[in-house]
Amino acid sequence: MKVLIVGGGGREHAIAVSASKSGRVDKLYCAPGNAGIAQIAECVPIGAMEFERLTDFAKEKEIDLVIVGMDDPLAGGLTDVMEEAGLRVFGPRRNAAVLEASKAFAKDLMKKYHIPTADYRIFDRAQEALAYLEHAPLPVVLKADGLALGKGVLICNTLQEAKDGVKEIMQDKKFGDAGNRLVIEEFMTGREVSVLSFVDGRTIKTMTSAQDHKRAGDGDTGLNTGGMGTFSPSPFYTEEIDNYCQEHIYQATVDAMAAEGRLFQGIIFFGLMLTDKGPKVLEYNARFGDPEAQVVLPRMKNDIIEVMEACIDGRLDEIELEFEDNAAVCVVLASGGYPLAYEKGYPIAGLERFAGKKDYFCFHAGTKFSDDGKIVTSGGRVLGITACGTDLREARQKAYEAAEWVSFTGKYMRHDIGKAIEEA
Repeated sequence: MKVLIVGGGGREHAIAVSASKSGRVDKLYCAPGNAGIAQIAECVPIGAMEFERLTDFAKEKEIDLVIVGMDDPLAGGLTDVMEEAGLRVFGPRRNAAVLEASKAFAKDLMKKYHIPTADYRIFDRAQEALAYLEHAPLPVVLKADGLALGKGVLICNTLQEAKDGVKEIMQDKKFGDAGNRLVIEEFMTGREVSVLSFVDGRTIKTMTSAQDHKRAGDGDTGLNTGGMGTFSPSPFYTEEIDNYCQEHIYQATVDAMAAEGRLFQGIIFFGLMLTDKGPKVLEYNARFGDPEAQVVLPRMKNDIIEVMEACIDGRLDEIELEFEDNAAVCVVLASGGYPLAYEKGYPIAGLERFAGKKDYFCFHAGTKFSDDGKIVTSGGRVLGITACGTDLREARQKAYEAAEWVSFTGKYMRHDIGKAIEEA
């Protein structure tokens, strides 16, 4: 079969690697892809938001399955457009992708269906938000309602920080239209855990757990980013916690979306906080996490195409997800200055070191080919260096070893990805 992946980041590279291992895939395309994906798929220069061009290409090439990896096209309704054209698509329709596209929608859904989450208020006007903050307990969390590349969340420890945050999100529009509405949340403490899941509208099957590191600097300091690294599984995600979440969070969310007439078929990413009052939902995403996909998918035994098709056909109950009894750690190599200003176009050396090596993966996030055919940097997050090991300690050691194989001007990484496991 012919498969088209929509997107061009590290998540899409991880999906492409998994799809390329399926015995059912004869031809793999990716739009727009990147220099790493180009090693295993034919990349086509079509942007993820060019719905008409993507649909025309898929019809012309007689694509059997389209996998939408990114949040923006899902929120914009790419699945709806392609399905109307008779294409088979993995990824939620627009009315279900709102689970990620609007934090206000997600919070109201959880409140209505008694899914545990932080207390919150929603504001459409900056002045009302500022008035509320005068009496709100601190610290407090400010969230831009819409999609903001994983960066539209501010944790404010003082009233002045919170006021500045409201101005930044709602008045200065740092995150564009995503900040037209604002969610102000109670600050929760505890361990963060990410759990990805396949959903067919009624049935949900969760994958192995992971934990992301959002802050730019070691020790969880600095600005929020799209993610500087991750590990899987989380030693803090116990069987007892999983049993609770399966009933009160995972299935409850799928049932709530179905009850609202928003049948969800695709990936639901559950961002959880393990509080002293039990697990609570921090956020939902309507697609694979990035870089969570880079540690979860290399551990999955299943044929990813078979699982995705089961989701589309509403027969996920026939699938039993299986994962290797091992661990994985991903260290993101970023461009100096990320997530603010950074330069692009620097040649990347050492990529050949990964060829033929078992348990080592170099997922490209922000790369492209230069005019003379060299692989160069083209984004803030450049590469996701992933390694698998018998346990998290070994995987972490191997990932940092492999991170030193690669070099480029301005290369930056955190040095404490997965360090929390040593405290477990």
